[in-house]
Amino acid sequence: MTRNRRRLGLGTGLISLHQVCESLVPIFIGVIVDRAIGPGDGGALVFWVAALAVLFVVLTTVYRFGARQLMLAIAVEAHTLRVEVAAKIMHPRGIRTDQRAGDLLTVSTTDTDNTSYLLDYVPRIAGAVTATVVSAVALLVIDVRLGLAVLVGTPVVLLALQAGTPLITKRVTEQQERAAEATSLATDLVSGLRPLRGIGAEEAAAQRYREVSRRSLRAVVRAARTQGVYAAASTVCGALLACGIAILAGWFALNGRISAGELITVIGLAQFLMEPIGLLAIVPSWVAEARASAERVAVVLAADPLVPEGIEELAAGAPGLEVRALRYGTLEGVDLDVRPGEFVGVAAHRAADGEALVKLLSGRVAPEEYDGQILVGGRQLARVRLAQVRRTMLVEPHHTDLFTGTIRDNVTAGAPPKPLTEDSPDRALLAGVLVASAADQVLSAHPDGLEHLVTERGASLSGGQRQRVALARALMARPPILVLHDPTTAVDAVTEHAIAQGVRALRHPPDETEPFTTVVITSSPAMLAVTDRVVVIDGGRVVAEGAHAELAATDRNYNRAVLR
Repeated sequence: MTRNRRRLGLGTGLISLHQVCESLVPIFIGVIVDRAIGPGDGGALVFWVAALAVLFVVLTTVYRFGARQLMLAIAVEAHTLRVEVAAKIMHPRGIRTDQRAGDLLTVSTTDTDNTSYLLDYVPRIAGAVTATVVSAVALLVIDVRLGLAVLVGTPVVLLALQAGTPLITKRVTEQQERAAEATSLATDLVSGLRPLRGIGAEEAAAQRYREVSRRSLRAVVRAARTQGVYAAASTVCGALLACGIAILAGWFALNGRISAGELITVIGLAQFLMEPIGLLAIVPSWVAEARASAERVAVVLAADPLVPEGIEELAAGAPGLEVRALRYGTLEGVDLDVRPGEFVGVAAHRAADGEALVKLLSGRVAPEEYDGQILVGGRQLARVRLAQVRRTMLVEPHHTDLFTGTIRDNVTAGAPPKPLTEDSPDRALLAGVLVASAADQVLSAHPDGLEHLVTERGASLSGGQRQRVALARALMARPPILVLHDPTTAVDAVTEHAIAQGVRALRHPPDETEPFTTVVITSSPAMLAVTDRVVVIDGGRVVAEGAHAELAATDRNYNRAVLR
């Protein structure tokens, strides 16, 4: 309301003026009856009909321009809120929230729209109050008792109906929470549909969604029933008040206390008052819905950043990666030292250990939530400027997404297009990346090659093709430190071997002039075989370290876990 105060103020003023004009219509008609039709004065009839025409012109004009200002404010505010929520959710520092992706999607769409509707409710309330006051004043002039009936009856009706608004707020909040839960689950199921089919769990997943959907449906029905009862009660109360005024006016007319024109005015005002009184009665339920959405939006916008901004700079030169006494989740004091230019494999016997390590390195855990230190270039990860960390270290998770666009768009990660001549370094790099990741096989499978269209989340590609394109994207970024988590689980053994050799050749060539550091967290023997050394984690601790061939020959547990 504060940042839309200009449009909101102007629109509310014009809508209130529109309601004044609406209130004057039955008054003008009553005047015409008493001063022109009753006496048979043709001149007075022409004058007051012309005045009524002018009133309608003003009425129409102010409504048109007022509504235009308000609709513009609503549209701009809804867009602004969506942008603010999306920016908060997508901020590189992350946000502290327990809400899942589906919940955040609902907040950034439905809830932002509902919140912006408050800019519609404010002028509606102002207009309804204005119409009620003007009508009450007119009725007071005609007869004090008629005016008092409006001035006293309207607040009584509104106060009586106000008792139902807390229940509406509760029902609407529950409805929104259940809808967000269903949306979140649907998002998870759709993104994991292929694995579900692979293990034959479609029916179990469908049953789970049916249960969540039914809970959401029950919440919707409860909210609709509550709002319906409230709307019916408010309509009935408003109609009874208006009818009571009309009946009282008819009695006064029969007794000669008011004229025929005044009776027509009272009947017109009573009929007109049904709308503003009904609106004032139903608006609290609308505000309750907007408030419930606003609270959900506020929770997201007020969420604290997950990781600190960082103030330190990395020293010039190739950085290394160190992990000291790291404790988080299943990790129980992991130590890892990766020197600049080294290619290190991490074999975690428990998948949870690898997941925890990747989550920590990717900056998705607040510093106070884990013990130990993560050092990049000798500086604590949490204290280095975030933008510099992102340029220095790229962590490619096992579950990653592709975007709508072409394969080229995904591999180059949306970088500004550059002219690729035959001798262009970028062209040579792209070709080398495609070969190293075996993504060239993906191109050969599609006639359009790099221009092949990729649908949302890469649904148009197979799991292995998505994994290779994602790996190509990570390699194309050429970060000084690259952390890969299970990059070859969806490809066959021959392709896996080719990828292992390709990553080694691209990131760590024999004549290396620019030392790149690579860490691969995997149980793939092909990937581990091309590393300089392997660090083995079991039970949350480092239990062995050495070359792949040496560990395979001397460590029975390693042999069983990796060479199974």
